[in-house]
Amino acid sequence: MTFVSIRDLKVAFDGVQVLHGINMDIGRGEAVGLVGESGCGKSVTWLAALGLLPGKARVSGSVTLEGQQLIGTKRASVEAVRGGRIAMIFQDPSSSLNPVRSVGHQIAESLALHRAMGRRAARIEAIRLLDMVGIPNAARRVDLYPHEFSGGQCQRVMIAMALAGEPDLLIADEPTTALDATIQAQILDLLSMLRRETGMAMVFISHDLGAVGAICDRINVMYAGRIVESGNVSAMFDHPRHPYTRGLFDAIPRLDGARNRLIPIHGTVPDPSQLPAGCVFAPRCSKASAFCNSERPELKPQRDGRQLACFHPVLPVQAEPELPRQRAVA
Repeated sequence: MTFVSIRDLKVAFDGVQVLHGINMDIGRGEAVGLVGESGCGKSVTWLAALGLLPGKARVSGSVTLEGQQLIGTKRASVEAVRGGRIAMIFQDPSSSLNPVRSVGHQIAESLALHRAMGRRAARIEAIRLLDMVGIPNAARRVDLYPHEFSGGQCQRVMIAMALAGEPDLLIADEPTTALDATIQAQILDLLSMLRRETGMAMVFISHDLGAVGAICDRINVMYAGRIVESGNVSAMFDHPRHPYTRGLFDAIPRLDGARNRLIPIHGTVPDPSQLPAGCVFAPRCSKASAFCNSERPELKPQRDGRQLACFHPVLPVQAEPELPRQRAVA
């Protein structure tokens, strides 16, 4: 059953369109990955959905939460959803946490707002949440300030704050980007555990396909403000069909076998104000034809259940070696 439905979501800044009609569904308890290079529109998609973009942004389309429209509705209605039914973890915890307030005070604010808890009850619940996300000696450290925690612990505090409203959907916006590999694996394992225990759905935004493959059920690949391929994790890892998706996988170092040179995707994501006339990936695509430079492919359902926007998809390869997939550390 669809919990959140996004239809034809478009965003423009100062007349320049950066999202070009995003369609996405999130089911209850489902984990969906949103991947792509920086500047593809991953974060903007969910900032727009939650009404967190600046006033100069022009947002159109539809975002519904169990039938409740969030785009263009009253501010009070969106604020009742934001932080409560849908919570978001931002990429940089050091800039999201208030440096002059203790972490316990900040979590207690969320508890008072979303669950109407008094001061004493909120403190007890803040300690429980800190303990849940793996902060050692939570009862003693609840009164400490953000600078007294490591980067990984600050991210755990942000997760605890997001859980304070008991959300049905958690948006994790590149929560492991600034962390070392060991801490990344711990955060991924924590998110997987919390999802199992609470039953909440999750959207995991990242440029790291290995991390997405470790915790998600489905993957949406974004490029230049559009979804170019989507499907379940096993199908995407076994055989990515869009040349851009294939390129993202080719850039992942293999953990076994020969140490071959990685295959980069040459070029960069185009400027939103200067998009090519045809397929936006055509200037970087080795399979592009003259037709690709003049016509834009639409995202269409495929026989294997995925959706794809490409005129020249990657063909199946027999006995292709399995692509490396990062696993969360237990």
